Amino acid sequence: MRLLLAEDEKELSNALMEILKHSHYSVDAVYNGEDVLTYLESENYDGLILDIMMPKMDGITVLKKIRKHGNTIPVLILTAKSDVDDRVLGLDSGADDYLSKPFAAKELLARVRAITRRRNEAVCAVLTFGNLSLNCTNFELSTESGSCHLPNKEFQMLEMLIANPGHLISTERFMEKIWGFDSEAELNVVWVYISYIRKKLSALGANVQIKATRNQGYSLEEL
Repeated sequence: MRLLLAEDEKELSNALMEILKHSHYSVDAVYNGEDVLTYLESENYDGLILDIMMPKMDGITVLKKIRKHGNTIPVLILTAKSDVDDRVLGLDSGADDYLSKPFAAKELLARVRAITRRRNEAVCAVLTFGNLSLNCTNFELSTESGSCHLPNKEFQMLEMLIANPGHLISTERFMEKIWGFDSEAELNVVWVYISYIRKKLSALGANVQIKATRNQGYSLEEL
């Protein structure tokens, strides 16, 4: 699941990114209101964590613009403001939830789960292809021969492949979706993680394979 984090305090932003990534989210970070709109126009996200007090454009203005253009992305507002009127303004402007600083990491994660769950409640929690099943709740990969728990990035990559069977996904797309725009990782890290997933598919006796198409990308195919 991919989130956009808009928080201008970089130290806090970095801490929040670590918390979210540890909980199996893919996160892109921006530090001003204008960049929020730019990222939302060019990429698809499952949720937005939005600070109110930001340079260039405040969070409330950003939120109103998002909703005016028909974007229904779940939005959790983060702010130091805790007055009732501020909370009401945020919710009336289109936020799905509101969290005042300081807050506990567990509460942040619970609220992110809540706003994204409401949007995706109709989506099946288990993806299947061939004899393969991927549980998106507990990150378990299984066949009739057994099962295993997938680490964060392996889960996200296989989730993308199973959700788009037979479709090529480029190395660059994996990098953007999972490692993020600002990652310093080399492109060959995608091949490394593909090899990890292939070993697990083989160990589980999967009747599907990850096919590499030279200079184009990877796709999930039935054997």
